[in-house]
Amino acid sequence: MSVSKKFFNSCGELKSVYSLTAIAMLLALRVVLGFFANATLPFFGNAVKISGSFLPIAVAGVMFGPVPAAIVGAAGDIISFMIAPTGMYFPGFTINGLITGLIYGFAFYKNTVTIPRTIISWFINTLTVETFLSAFWLYTLYSAGSGKSYAAYLTARFISEAVKCLPEIILIFSLGKLCTKIKLPQTKKTI
Repeated sequence: MSVSKKFFNSCGELKSVYSLTAIAMLLALRVVLGFFANATLPFFGNAVKISGSFLPIAVAGVMFGPVPAAIVGAAGDIISFMIAPTGMYFPGFTINGLITGLIYGFAFYKNTVTIPRTIISWFINTLTVETFLSAFWLYTLYSAGSGKSYAAYLTARFISEAVKCLPEIILIFSLGKLCTKIKLPQTKKTI
């Protein structure tokens, strides 16, 4: 299936009440996991934050495609900030959530969830979004007062992602396989 066809088919998922309900529940789960399913581990002098908030985004990508997954990623960040703001709102992390949803949606929607596909999509998301973009957002936010270079933030992000790679890949693969077995009721088309 072509990229444009996946995009438009995933837009069509937003027409179903069942899909909208499931997407809303995944959005709520993304917000809750962002607050409560967090752990910070010390690792070679860096604080590695492990969170489960990526899982509902990946599940939305598997079940409903790139557009709903991008909505879950971006809206989840905005709603999390509205519920418990930590400083000023910064749109960079909302962009991260949106791009993460697009990556997982294009990788998994209407495709078989395989280990190679999971590893490749995780690697693309980790390299582009979680490493380079996140390091850039952190550098933009905190470099004026700290004097740290972009390379320092980038190194910390590489260490953080290296620690999280295996658990995240296993979770995405396992839940992706499980979600492909879930069949939502199809809406009847009336003429």
